[in-house]
Amino acid sequence: MRIVPAVLTDRLEQLRAILKTAEGFTDFVQIDFMDGRFVPSNSVSPKDMHGIKTTLVCEAHLMVENPEQCLSDLRLFGFKRIIFHYEADCDPRSVIRGIRAHGIEVGMALNPETDIAGVEDFISVLDSVLFLSVRPGFYGSPFIPSVLEKIREFRQLHSSIIIGIDGGVGLDNIMRVKSVGVDYACVGSRIFLSEDPSASYRELREKAGG
Repeated sequence: MRIVPAVLTDRLEQLRAILKTAEGFTDFVQIDFMDGRFVPSNSVSPKDMHGIKTTLVCEAHLMVENPEQCLSDLRLFGFKRIIFHYEADCDPRSVIRGIRAHGIEVGMALNPETDIAGVEDFISVLDSVLFLSVRPGFYGSPFIPSVLEKIREFRQLHSSIIIGIDGGVGLDNIMRVKSVGVDYACVGSRIFLSEDPSASYRELREKAGG
């Protein structure tokens, strides 16, 4: 299971600093975008990515009401994958087509309370599914263990799609997370709010075995 550092900030200079720090210990990160409507919090916006330079490969996690409005700005930055929420106020197929039109991989995220049946109609046109294991929108929210059984069930139904988990993953539960068939775990506060982000990342990666 891969550990993917998750970047969440509402300050552009902090974003630059976090990415620079992450370049020292990983080659891939997830950057979170929040609009203050889909979730209560705000973050840097897709437009803020203009001019940002990094050696990292990045995926975008859109916690926004209207993901289609973000696609042009995200394309210009060069994201490898764009993940949007099933619960967003949008036509999922239209969003998927819009992302694919830019030659970018597509992922769909599910909030903790959303049933896996919601995503079934889209499996054939998705590269990944991201399960939120916290209430989305804040660093350090508590882990919701019931999401693991949902992931286990989903993995049994879909053996080939990439499965990610996002939120509340740490040394205390990482082996339980790995056991249900997760391919990668996004970890934010337990890396970037630690005294030594590089050491925290390495410890998680070593325990996860990936």
